[in-house]
Amino acid sequence: MIRRQRVLLDEHLARLYGVETRSLLQAVKRNLERFPPDFMFELSAAEWSALRSQIVTSKGGRGGRRYAPYAFTEQGVAMLSSVLNSDRAIAVNIEIMRSFVRIRRLLDADKTLARKFERLERKLASHDQAIVGILAAIRQLMTPPDPKRRGIGFTADWRD
Repeated sequence: MIRRQRVLLDEHLARLYGVETRSLLQAVKRNLERFPPDFMFELSAAEWSALRSQIVTSKGGRGGRRYAPYAFTEQGVAMLSSVLNSDRAIAVNIEIMRSFVRIRRLLDADKTLARKFERLERKLASHDQAIVGILAAIRQLMTPPDPKRRGIGFTADWRD
């Protein structure tokens, strides 16, 4: 997840398609009109350094990658199949699209589960309040009020 989008990096896609990363990017750059910003974007310096620390790639000047990778959204991955026109590219693209669908289903299931939990918590809260009321009533019944004591001797009520 980068910029709140599910993406695949150019390096990973190149490995899946069986080509070098630079070959994949050359094909993309030849067809830039097919890749608007919502299909593909280059990572910012901050995103790239955070990603570098996570995947432990070598630093610039010591070999390895010296520029920020490109991230492809689901639509960008689909567009890659039209740019990379080979049997392997088509087969890989089908599997990638299926993976995105599975991820979407999992995330939707999580949202559904979260909504169910929220409803259950609300229901339990109302049940808790009802149980507290019932227990208070039972406590009152268990401790009857002290009986009224009658005074000793004769008392007359003179207020008529």
